Amino acid sequence: AAVINNNLNGTFYMCQHMANTFFIPQKKGTIINITANVMRGFPGMAHTGAARAGVENLTKTLGQEWAEHNIRVNAVAPGTIATELASKAVLTSEEARNKILGRTPMKRLGDPSEVAHVVAFLASDAASYMTGEVITVDGGRMALNYTVKV
Repeated sequence: AAVINNNLNGTFYMCQHMANTFFIPQKKGTIINITANVMRGFPGMAHTGAARAGVENLTKTLGQEWAEHNIRVNAVAPGTIATELASKAVLTSEEARNKILGRTPMKRLGDPSEVAHVVAFLASDAASYMTGEVITVDGGRMALNYTVKV
């Protein structure tokens, strides 16, 4: 319950607060949610997978609902990124690392800066006609056809 409360409810309440307090009155705003690549499931972490899938739907819904207020709502869904948290949570052994790389067409982990560049794009005027979108940054893993064993 704590993960759903933090990841999903926390995101909802923060979006709502920012919209009502700042963005609707100023008739402009940009919200960028950070979630995770969970659309093919998140084995062993169902609670966080469900919460993050909820954030993706929230992003798509608010992107449509708040467009009339000139508020853009988008999200970035990273795959496995080479961070300290990933080392502790999912890259706990060479076997685990090789399994992830085996399901990643680019055969490497993402760098935090690669996610940051996508966030910067979404925050910029270059993305001014985008709302309700979720951009996956995962080395091609989402595009991979899972019916073929890699």
